[in-house]
Amino acid sequence: MIDAALRERIVATARRMNALGINQGSSGNVSARVEGGFLVTPSGLPYEELQPADIVHVGRDGHATGHRAPSSEWRFHRDIYAGRPEAGAVVHTHSAFATTLACLGRPIPAFHYEVAFAGGTDIRCAPYRTFGTQALSDAALAALEGRRACLLAHHGVIAFGTDLDDALRLADKVEALARLYWQAIQVAEPTVLDEAEMARVLERFRHYGPGSG
Repeated sequence: MIDAALRERIVATARRMNALGINQGSSGNVSARVEGGFLVTPSGLPYEELQPADIVHVGRDGHATGHRAPSSEWRFHRDIYAGRPEAGAVVHTHSAFATTLACLGRPIPAFHYEVAFAGGTDIRCAPYRTFGTQALSDAALAALEGRRACLLAHHGVIAFGTDLDDALRLADKVEALARLYWQAIQVAEPTVLDEAEMARVLERFRHYGPGSG
C-alpha cells in the first residue's frame, strides 16, 4: 500500500481533531502531500470507523484512486498544494467558535498577537460558496493569500502546515483565538493591534518555535 505510515498518521490526525473538540463526526477532512498528489480522508465515513486503507490518493489532475470516494472538498486540498509549495498537510474543521464567526462573516482581527501564527495581521473569512465546488476552492485560495489559515463563511476553517502535526496545531490555535475573540466581543469590540506592531510580531515569529509564550 502506498505511504502506509502516512495513511496511519492521517487517520490519527482525523481522530485527534474530534478528540480536541475542533470537529464533530465525519465533518471536516485531513490530507497530506505525497509525490504526484495527496492523500485525503474519504467522504462521509465517521472517523472512529476510519482505517488506513480508506484513505484516498488524489493526483494533481484530480483523479482519485482507492475503494472510497475522496472528501467532497478535495479541490481546495489540491489547489492549496498546487499554489503553496510550503504546504505539507491540510486540516479542515467545523470547530464551534471559528464556525460561529464564519457564519457571521466575521474575520478574526489582530485583537491578540497570536493571530500572527496564521501568517498575517488577521485571519480572513472567505465568502460563502457551495461546499465541494471549485468556486469554494477559489474563494479559499484568495483568503489564504499570505496566510496559513482562513475561515469559510457559513462553513468552517482551513489550516495548513509543513506536516500533519503543524496543520493540526494551527487549526487548534485558530479555534482558541476564535473563542477568545467571541468572548471579547460579548463585552465590547476589542482594541486591535496596529500594523506596525503586527509587523514586529510577524518578524519575531519567523524565528519562533511551535506553540506560544
